[in-house]
Amino acid sequence: MDLLIKNGTVVTASGSFEADVAVQDGKIAAVGKNLCIDAEKTVDARGKLVLPGALDVHTHLAMPFGGTVSADNYLAGTRAAACGGVTTVFDYPVQHTGETILGLVNSKKTILEKESCVDYAFHCCITDLNGGEILNEMETAVDEGITSFKCFLVYKKEKMMVDDGTLVKLLLRAKELGAKINVHAENPDLIDIRAEQFLAEGKTSAWYHYLSRPEFVEAEADKRAVHWATHLDAPIYIVHMADKEGLEECIKAKTEGHEIYVETCPQYLEFTCDVYKREDGRNFVCSPPMKGKESQEALWTALKAGLIDTVATDHCPFQSYEKDWGKDDFTKIPNGCAGIENLYPYMLDAANSGKLTFERVVQVCSTNPAKIFGCKDKGAIEVGKDADIVIYDKDKDFTISVNNMHSDYDHTIWEGKKLHGYPVQTYVRGNLVYDNGDFVGTPGIGKFVKRIPDKKA
Repeated sequence: MDLLIKNGTVVTASGSFEADVAVQDGKIAAVGKNLCIDAEKTVDARGKLVLPGALDVHTHLAMPFGGTVSADNYLAGTRAAACGGVTTVFDYPVQHTGETILGLVNSKKTILEKESCVDYAFHCCITDLNGGEILNEMETAVDEGITSFKCFLVYKKEKMMVDDGTLVKLLLRAKELGAKINVHAENPDLIDIRAEQFLAEGKTSAWYHYLSRPEFVEAEADKRAVHWATHLDAPIYIVHMADKEGLEECIKAKTEGHEIYVETCPQYLEFTCDVYKREDGRNFVCSPPMKGKESQEALWTALKAGLIDTVATDHCPFQSYEKDWGKDDFTKIPNGCAGIENLYPYMLDAANSGKLTFERVVQVCSTNPAKIFGCKDKGAIEVGKDADIVIYDKDKDFTISVNNMHSDYDHTIWEGKKLHGYPVQTYVRGNLVYDNGDFVGTPGIGKFVKRIPDKKA
């Protein structure tokens, strides 16, 4: 046997139990108490939790946006992921007019094959149907293991937005193929009207980023997306849910039996819109923005009740000098914040403090993402699954700082956040990639995850 992790407490989405975990050829070969197995390497996890690696199903690495490119390239972003217990990342390459899905994705795979420190998959953002060619190519993409596609209902000026007709065509086509459409829901026209008004009145600070796209601006688009999905009987995945009203619409549709999936992010669970009143408020600018306390409480309530399916990051950091471009005009601030290394530690800290159970954290950060997006070998400590394993010390105190993160950005919105409990080791398919504060993996170790569409699962 290649690896034996002994004496730990294995956590699954449904329960926890003391067990040893044996690994052979990158797969979990056995799970049980007091396994009598000879292994090349034995790790004593006594007093620690043994968790499946997290899947961060929402990242924007090396993404051109706002006149620059996000600060973490594929190497830096996946290195940070490994050091936070994330063993699979989903990136969002953006297709534009004239580009094909596979041409775009394969260009990214070429880089990731050399740089990725964890396993990886893609949701391709569709911005133009190329006269219908994209609808045809989606079948080939699904056969190649790309089973989810994203639509922006915002970013009209940036030529990334799709209209309702395009959204409907994509929903119907994805439904035929057993794929899913992911939606960024905000109303661009309302945002533009409000932003222009604030700038004309000399209201230029980061606070007006929030006021230009408050709760009801996101909620309208959430409701519209859910309306089309429910009436077309098509699955839909709403990314980075941040507002109470839109969340309630999704929950209503769920309870009526519709296939609606909801993702939220740690930043919406931790911060409210008050951060935009801070002197460094521009560093917190992301879209959708953090909302008010009522929305934050609604997210926590739904998360505890099992009504939010996944927690992911929308990791898209920019350097502080780039954020400063909007010091006197909030519309010039590149949208996005860091989070990929903080996802699992933050959520596990919430469990350690009693806000959630550890099982619930495993469910929303690992098991659900794997199941929803067809990653059959991921998401659980089970025989036959990939040996993506995190060892977590519930007693280890950790304070987040830009100086102990493993990304390439120069600041983090999580600066000074104290956590009780922290990952001490991360394994990707049985390979140790993170060990007590240090990245010890090898760029290029990550493999493409070919996913299974629903109709073939």
